[in-house]
Amino acid sequence: MQIEFNAKQREAQGTGASRRLRNAGRVPGIIYGGSVAPQSIEIDHNEIFQHLRKEAFYSSVLTMNLAGKKELCLLRDVQRHPFRQLILHVDFQRIDASHAIHQKVPLHFINADVCPGVKLSGGMVSHVMTDIDVKCLPNDLPSFIEVDLKDLASGHSLHVSHLTLPAGVEVVLHKGEDPVVATVVVRGGGAASEEVVEAAPAEVAPPAEKKVEKKSEKTDKR
Repeated sequence: MQIEFNAKQREAQGTGASRRLRNAGRVPGIIYGGSVAPQSIEIDHNEIFQHLRKEAFYSSVLTMNLAGKKELCLLRDVQRHPFRQLILHVDFQRIDASHAIHQKVPLHFINADVCPGVKLSGGMVSHVMTDIDVKCLPNDLPSFIEVDLKDLASGHSLHVSHLTLPAGVEVVLHKGEDPVVATVVVRGGGAASEEVVEAAPAEVAPPAEKKVEKKSEKTDKR
């Protein structure tokens, strides 16, 4: 999926200039990387705000229309106002279509409601990871990676090695690592616990009767 947005070169620098830009409905930013020097930019606030509401904007190769040219880039940082819905600053990194990139990609979980651990055992799926760091060429970068939980049983876990990755994509891990992506946790309570509670009095009652009989035998001997 190709995502394009517009940007302009930003001439004025400094805190005061950035404040004036924000008051005018613009967002200051920067694009860096490659063999070109970092360049200050400005973007329409409403345009970038709408893009940032979409998950794919954070994990996709973006096309920035800047000064009549198209720049391939990745979103690297967003600064937001602490309590107002305002974007304060954005950072982008230039990329080369012929060189591999590292990028975090979100995980989309499917079939959690029909997996054996949930449907048969009444468990609950715990998402240990929500995104994953991958390496690939820009054209191979997926917007997300699908995680199918249909075979996940109670007490079992799904690891990174179980994921089905798109062609040309590999997960970035330290040597020997295979972290857990999701697991099924069995919740307490339910029918099984009630059966144990009902059975308990029947097992306790016989020892109590034997104690009474022993006391009566000692009394007769006296």
